[in-house]
Amino acid sequence: METNNFDRIIKRSLDIREKYHQLEIKGNGTKWTLEEDALAYLTDAGLVGRNIMSHQKTWLKKDSAEELEHKLAENIWWLIILADRTGIDIKEAMDKFLTKTENIL
Repeated sequence: METNNFDRIIKRSLDIREKYHQLEIKGNGTKWTLEEDALAYLTDAGLVGRNIMSHQKTWLKKDSAEELEHKLAENIWWLIILADRTGIDIKEAMDKFLTKTENIL
């Protein structure tokens, strides 16, 4: 069965998260909880905000398009992980969201 690009992105994301879990177990004796994953996501979401401010020259940090690109992608990665850990099919959720929004507009 051929998978689309989003399917491959999801699989790669989950594979990477599993590798991080193994590092967490090695370093802390346990993998991060769902709450810890959510807090990590929120931290990265805040960093997107700061990087956008830097990009707009309203934050004193040097503008780094590379860092902004990384954080935007990392936030998508975290959302895939959080959806998986809460039993939500992110593809289905996105389709529902887009359809609902399209119908409103």
